[in-house]
Amino acid sequence: MTGSILRRAPGAAWRYLRAAPGTFVWLAVLLATTRLVHHFPPGFRDRFLEHRSTNVHNLWRTPVRVLVASALYLDGGGWPLYFVLYNLFHVPVERWLGTWRWLGVAAVAHVGATYLSEGLVLLAVRTGYAPHSALFTRDIGVSYALAGVQGALTHRLPRPWRYGYLACLLGVYGFALAADRTFTGVGHLTAALLGLACVPAARWSARRYGTRRPRSDDRTAAG
Repeated sequence: MTGSILRRAPGAAWRYLRAAPGTFVWLAVLLATTRLVHHFPPGFRDRFLEHRSTNVHNLWRTPVRVLVASALYLDGGGWPLYFVLYNLFHVPVERWLGTWRWLGVAAVAHVGATYLSEGLVLLAVRTGYAPHSALFTRDIGVSYALAGVQGALTHRLPRPWRYGYLACLLGVYGFALAADRTFTGVGHLTAALLGLACVPAARWSARRYGTRRPRSDDRTAAG
């Protein structure tokens, strides 16, 4: 039996990877960039990441470049943790919605939460509640996209589990914001809400235009 399992394992692993190609390509890119940045001297590493940060200054000058670049790096590493989180959240959502709709949800959460949170930073600077240096605060990573996908996953869960999951999700991000009132706390909560709101539109698109529709068990789970 052990030999049979070992023979089937490569095929099962390949089917698992192929069912969510976008997630694993993204993870591969993050692994490569994390290893690359790890070998930079500390001073150069800071300048390198600041150049790819979605702070107010960079969003004003090169918005598209930094919005894309910031989603390709992990500030401070932690790739093994994100490998686990991507498998828990990104993989099921990509398999459910399809790669392009999953990517759309992640992009809406990433871009929307970034602009809202950094807009609050700009407002705080202009009204004197934050120093001018806040316009250059480093903001880089994939956590907004992850929070958006976590919000989207709510619609994939059957009742009544979805309500408990949603309460936990919003409770975690809401508590984090209340405990430490920073722009990233605003961004994470906003991203989760954006992901939650995106799925009805994505499901309508799948039914109306998509070539890959949710399976019958997916429709039942989504309610």
